[in-house]
Amino acid sequence: MSLKDLLVIVDNDPACAERLDVTRRLAEAHGAHVTGLHVMHYPVALYTEIPVPEAVEKMQRAEIEQIAMRAGTLFQERMRGATARHEWRVLEGPLGIVATEQARYADLTVLPQGLDLGMAPGGLGSLPADMALAAGRPVLVVPRYGKFPTVGTNVLVAWNGSREATRAVHDALPLLRIAEKVTVVSFDPEHPESSVPGGGIARHLTRHGVTVTATSLPGANIAVGDLLLSYAADHGVDLIVMGAYGHTRLRELVLGGATRALLQHMTVPVFMSH
Repeated sequence: MSLKDLLVIVDNDPACAERLDVTRRLAEAHGAHVTGLHVMHYPVALYTEIPVPEAVEKMQRAEIEQIAMRAGTLFQERMRGATARHEWRVLEGPLGIVATEQARYADLTVLPQGLDLGMAPGGLGSLPADMALAAGRPVLVVPRYGKFPTVGTNVLVAWNGSREATRAVHDALPLLRIAEKVTVVSFDPEHPESSVPGGGIARHLTRHGVTVTATSLPGANIAVGDLLLSYAADHGVDLIVMGAYGHTRLRELVLGGATRALLQHMTVPVFMSH
């Protein structure tokens, strides 16, 4: 896979500008096309037979359309002067459903973390988890707080040998190939492939031209998500690659512990596949 078609969710979250800047830099680095997507989600009452005063309906529609216009203005401002081609798209419907459908036509979708949303749509809160599970395409989740001038220069690959981790590594190959440093990190592996857990996937990545090393760290009864974030902070990591939902889940609605911890406390962008 190559990153030639990027989708970014654009909203009225104050953190959206940084998300757009991350997307622009990725697009320019990979020669990709960027589609900015804003989803207008009208109140349920406007879709039902429940009587709504005409004045109220007009006011709600006008407010939602104004939000869409502001999102479009922000997108154009952050893309001004970009070498990457870009387009603006506004659609109506439930945020998760519309965004997931559109993500299936992209190589990578850039999403918000979905915390402390303020005036942003409530559906953003569950969007990273929903899309990681349902889209069938990788997602890049940008933290709610912080600036990220580089993404993918120094990459941490969380490796446990699972199907999800394997999918994430291969989906991330376009990023890994151009990274200056990639470290495959395993924590308390139960079935080591060799004397260096993660050595097998590291050798595979080397054959794809990736500059990679593999290491294993003891868990010491600390949650894997916390260990990943600690390692990232200590080693200047600017991107974490991991498989989402790598553990047993109830009715496919409960996140694995490491995935949940990263989505809640992430300090660097996280690339996820399922």
